[in-house]
Amino acid sequence: MRPEKERERIKRHLPTYPGDGAAAGREEKCTGDAIREQTNDSYIWTCLIQLRSRYTSALTLRHCANYVIGARGAGTQCRCVREGSAKMPQQNLLILYGSQTGTAEDLAGRLSREAKRHHFNCRTEALDEYRVANLINEHLVIFVCATTGQGDPPDNMKNFWRFIFRRNLPHNALCQMDYAVLGLGDSSYPKFNFIAKKLHKRLNQLGACPLLPAALGDDQHELGPDAVVDPWLKDLWSKVLSMFPLRPGLEIISEDVLLPPKYSLRLLEEKVGQSELSGDAYERDFISNNTTPPSEIHPFLAPVLSNERVSAHDHFQDVRLIEFNITGSAIQFYPGDVVMVQPRNSLLHVEQFCSLLHLDPLNKVVVEPSDPESPVPMHLAALCSVQQLVERYLDICSIPRRSFFQLLCHFSPDEMEREKLKEFSCAAGQEELYSYCNRPRRTILEVLVDFPHTTRCIPATFLLELIPRIRPRAFSIASSMEALPNTIQILMAVVQYKTKLIEPRRGLCSTWLASLPPHGTERVPIWVKKGSMKFPCDPDTPVVMVGPGTGVAPFRAAIQERVANGRPGNCLFFGCRGKSKDFYFEKEWEDLGNRGYLTLFTAFSRDQEDKIYVQHRIKENSKLLWDLIGTKQGYVYIAGNAKLMPNEVTDALKWVLQLEGGMSAPDAEQYLASMEKSCRFQSETWS
Repeated sequence: MRPEKERERIKRHLPTYPGDGAAAGREEKCTGDAIREQTNDSYIWTCLIQLRSRYTSALTLRHCANYVIGARGAGTQCRCVREGSAKMPQQNLLILYGSQTGTAEDLAGRLSREAKRHHFNCRTEALDEYRVANLINEHLVIFVCATTGQGDPPDNMKNFWRFIFRRNLPHNALCQMDYAVLGLGDSSYPKFNFIAKKLHKRLNQLGACPLLPAALGDDQHELGPDAVVDPWLKDLWSKVLSMFPLRPGLEIISEDVLLPPKYSLRLLEEKVGQSELSGDAYERDFISNNTTPPSEIHPFLAPVLSNERVSAHDHFQDVRLIEFNITGSAIQFYPGDVVMVQPRNSLLHVEQFCSLLHLDPLNKVVVEPSDPESPVPMHLAALCSVQQLVERYLDICSIPRRSFFQLLCHFSPDEMEREKLKEFSCAAGQEELYSYCNRPRRTILEVLVDFPHTTRCIPATFLLELIPRIRPRAFSIASSMEALPNTIQILMAVVQYKTKLIEPRRGLCSTWLASLPPHGTERVPIWVKKGSMKFPCDPDTPVVMVGPGTGVAPFRAAIQERVANGRPGNCLFFGCRGKSKDFYFEKEWEDLGNRGYLTLFTAFSRDQEDKIYVQHRIKENSKLLWDLIGTKQGYVYIAGNAKLMPNEVTDALKWVLQLEGGMSAPDAEQYLASMEKSCRFQSETWS
C-alpha cells in the first residue's frame, strides 16, 4: 500500500480530539451507558465506531497520536508505537475457530501453541463463545473454520456467521484488524471450503486487512489438510514477525521445549465414594431446581423409554428408533431441530486405559488452569474422579491427530518409540501417519497399547492437553411434540465396520445408545439445538420432502406435526435398499396415505436388477412436482448423506423445472437459487 494511502486510511480510523476533554469524557460516558443498554451487537459496533472516530480522552489521544508508517510487507498494516518510546506494542493474538468434528479446534490449539513459542499473548475461543461486539477492537485475529455438509458453517459458529453478514454493519467496522483465515474442507463436495472463502471476503469488505490469502486445507489430499496448512503457517509467522518483531533478548521457543498445559490434572490421594462415582447428582440437582432448558453445560439426564431395531435382523445395518422421556426437562423443540447427545466410553475401555497408565479409577482429581484468567470449564470442573474423567470426557476411542504424537514424544524414555513418534509428528511423516492411524481407523487407546514404554510415563498433568474431549453428537429429532408430548425420538444407524485391524470399528455414541435397555438405570445427557430447516407457517403451502435412509427422520417430525394440525399437502420421497430390509415407518406412512395426509413415493435400490434412487422417482413424477413447486409455490427439503445424493436430487429438480416449467438450464439454476434464498429450498446433510 502506498504511504499516502496508508496515512489517509489511518486518519480515517484514528479518533480525533474534539477540543474539550471534559465534554468529550461526558459524552463518551453517556454513549457508553447507552451501548450497555443495548443487546444488538451490530448496533454496538456502530456506536463504538462512531465513538472511536469522534471522541477520545486526553490519555487516549497521547496513546494514539503517533501512529507510524513502518516498513511495508505486501498488503500488511503496521501498528503504532508511542511517541518517544522504543517499546514494541503488546503482542496480542486472538484465535477464533468454528469446528464440527474437532479438527479445526485441534488446529486452533496448534496455532495457540505456536503463538506461545513466538511470545504472543494468545486467546483461543470458539466463534460463538466469543463476544462478537469486541471484534472491532481486535488488531490481530486468525480464524480457523471448517465447512460442513453443503457449504454450511459448523454449529459453534452459526450465530457469528449470521451476525457477520448483517447488511447494517458499517463498511469500516474492522478497519483496525489484520487477519488470516485457515479453512478446512473436502474437495469431493461442491462447496469446497465455502465458509473460509466467504468469511475471508466478508472480513475484507468490513475493512479488515488480510495478512495472506486464505488457506484451504483438503481432507482429500493424500497428506490431509497439513499439505496446505504447514507451508501456510510458515508464511503466516514470517508475515506476523515482520509486523511484530521479537523483543530484544527473546528467541522463538524450540519445539523441544515442553509448554505447560492449558489445564492441568492433579491426582489426589483421597478416594471417591460410590455416590460420587455415579456423578449424576450435579445434573439432577440442576434439573430439579431450575426451569431453564438444558444445555451442554447442564444437560438433561433422560431415561430411555424404548430402544427398537427398525431394520430387518438379517440386514447388514442395525438401525434403531430410540425414545427418551423428557418429562420435567423444560425442553421445547420443533420439526427440524436436533437433539444433542453426550456419549460415554465403555467401562471396558475405561479399565484398559487406567491399567495402561497405572491410574486408580477411584482417585479424586482436581483440574487447574495454568492461566488464572482462563477458568476451568464448568463441565470439566464438575468431574471428581479418574473414572468420571475417562468415561465422560477423554475421547480415548477417537483417531489421534498429529498434535497427539507431537506431545506424546516428549514423554517417551524409549529411543525406538521416541523416533517413531517424532516421525509421525513431522511434515515428512504424514503419509506414514495416515497409513498407521487414519486408514485403519486406529484409536488413541490402541496407539497407547502400541507404545507401552511411553504410555506408562505419561504424566497425569498433561492428560487434558494430550487427549481431546468427547464431543456431543447431533441427531435429527424424528418426532413431534404435538403428536408425542414429553418424548423425543431419534432414528439412529449403529456404526460398525471392518478395517485391516482385528477388532471391528464401532461408533462411540451409537454403540453406547444401542446397548441401553428400556427403563434401565442409566440416563442419557441430552439437550436440544435449533435446526437449520424451517417449515412453512401457512397450512395451505405444500411441502415436498426428500429423505432417503435415516434422512427421513426430520420429515417424520414435520409430517407428524402437520397432521396433528390438520395440514395435508405432504409429499415424501423415501429411498432405501429393500422394502423388507430398511423401509422405516412403513405402516405409519401407509396409514397417513389412506387418510389423505401423505403422498408417498418409494425407491428400493436393491429390489430389482437396475438400481432405483429417489432422483429417478422425482423425474418420473415431474408434472406433480411442477404443480407443487411452480404453481402452488411449495417448499422443497432434502435430508440425508451429503456425499452424492443432494447433488443428484438437485439435478433432478432442475430437470423438472426445464421439462415442465419450460426453463433453460441457467434459468432453472437461478430459480432454485432464488428458492434457496427465500427458504423454499432447504437441505440438511451430513457426512
